[in-house]
Parts: sequence; structure tokens; C-alpha cells
Amino acid sequence: MKDRIRQLRAAWSQLREVDDKAIALILLGATAGLLLGVGLGFLITIWAMPVFGLMFAVLGALIVFNRRVQKAQYNAIEGQPGAAAAVLNIMRGQFFVTPAVAVNAKQDMVHRVVGRCGVVLVGEGSGQRVKGLLAKERKRLKRVVGDTTITSIVVGDNEGQVALNKLQTTVNKLPRELKKSDVPKLERRLKPLDRGAPVPKGIDPLAASNRKRPKPR
Repeated sequence: MKDRIRQLRAAWSQLREVDDKAIALILLGATAGLLLGVGLGFLITIWAMPVFGLMFAVLGALIVFNRRVQKAQYNAIEGQPGAAAAVLNIMRGQFFVTPAVAVNAKQDMVHRVVGRCGVVLVGEGSGQRVKGLLAKERKRLKRVVGDTTITSIVVGDNEGQVALNKLQTTVNKLPRELKKSDVPKLERRLKPLDRGAPVPKGIDPLAASNRKRPKPR
């Protein structure tokens, strides 16, 4: 409990530094929750109004707080090499994320995700260059995964690309085709391909994920 409180305090301290709208929006969320809770409590019994009001006020504040923290996270890492890997690494569910399975000297890179949706290759960098990286990596994996679906995603704000803040949602919405027990088996089959993967000097594909930033709770 003490650790959680410390984490919330740290996240709140960092959030105030980068988001001047946070306080107003959190108070707005708490007010909306209070009104909703009081209304629901009134429908049950008048004695439930303060209890429901308090519970929903706290819930509303926490929901807004988490969303603002998440937005601050994305703003802190957006545009940096490895930003997509940082977002993928905090996904919930049965996903195996391997950052920077392919990287070039221009800091374009491809990350691999293995889940029940099959294999997802996530590229970040210049559109044309990263497409070439994705095509090479897809060809390399095809010999190992066989008929397993390989989905390619390019992170960015241009047409046909996926915004960084929508990356997790996009991956989670992909159709499931593998059983839970098959996911780790597929990951183990792909691991040997990562040995000795070249990373150009001066590039840290995990730099964005190592940055200090608020953690949603």
C-alpha cells in the first residue's frame, strides 16, 4: 500500500510539471463522478447517496488521472527511437515483445510482437525505409512461422499509419488465431533468429523506454 501511494505521488508530481490542465480535468472528473454516484444512491436509498457519491467521485478522478498520465507518457517519448517498443512493452495480456529485431543506421527499426494474433511487426521511422525493413523481416520470419499470420504496422501520423497512442488498441483488436499454449511455443521458435542481430553503433533502441516518466496505476 505504501509503495502504491509513493508511486501515485511520484506520478502526480511529474504530471503537474508537464500538464497544466491536469488539476482542472481531474476535479471535473471527480465532480461528474460525484453527481453520478449521488444520483444512483438516491435511486436506492437516501442513506446511500454520500457513500456512492464519494466512491464515484474518487473513481472519476482516478480515471481522468490515469488518462492524463498516459497522455504525458506518450508525449514524453513520441518521436524518439524506440518509442513504439516502450508502448508495446507495457501491454497487458499474453504478448512477447522483442524490440529492434531490425535496425538501420538512420534509426528506423522494427519490433516484433508474438501473441494470440500471431506475429506483429511494428515499424517506426521514415515511411519508405521502414517499409523495406518490414518486408525483409517478414520474409525472414515466413520461413519459420509457416502459415501463422504476420501483420505489419507502421507507427506514425500519416495515412495508413497507426498513431503511437493507438498502437496498443490496434494490436489488441487483431483477430486471435492461436491458442494460449501455442504463443510461447511460437516465441521460442523465433528466438534463435535474434542471436547476433546487428544494431548500428550509437543507437539505443530502448532509450525511450528507459526515460523517466509517470506510470499509470
